[in-house]
Amino acid sequence: MSENKTIYIADDEANIRLGIKTFLENAGYAVEEFASGDLLLAAFAENPADLVILDVMMPGANGFVVCKELRKISHVPIIMLTARDSDLDYATGLDLGSDDYLTKPFSPMALTMRIKAIFRRMEFERQAHAGDGAPHENEEN
Repeated sequence: MSENKTIYIADDEANIRLGIKTFLENAGYAVEEFASGDLLLAAFAENPADLVILDVMMPGANGFVVCKELRKISHVPIIMLTARDSDLDYATGLDLGSDDYLTKPFSPMALTMRIKAIFRRMEFERQAHAGDGAPHENEEN
């Protein structure tokens, strides 16, 4: 499932980026890290990722701004990973188009499992839209 999947991480804390990168690379993903949302947006314009992880509080374009900008050009899955844990922050992240919202501190295993679940859902939807002949829920085999 992780073959050829690239994940971009934008967080202004280097130790957070490195920890996530190490864990996800060990799970088989290619990971690129960015110290700001602006850098991630520039890289994404040149070479889109398969999934994006965004911190909310970053200098320049914060995670909410980056999420909004990405939604203008892509349906890439976005996970907000931030210390901002109010209901308003959570609702804002989802309303802007993020697919998930995790608060720090977080479990790297939980993050990885959420990423795998998103990729499984995407693959299921891709196969369903491709009309691969797989039986549908109400069809008999």
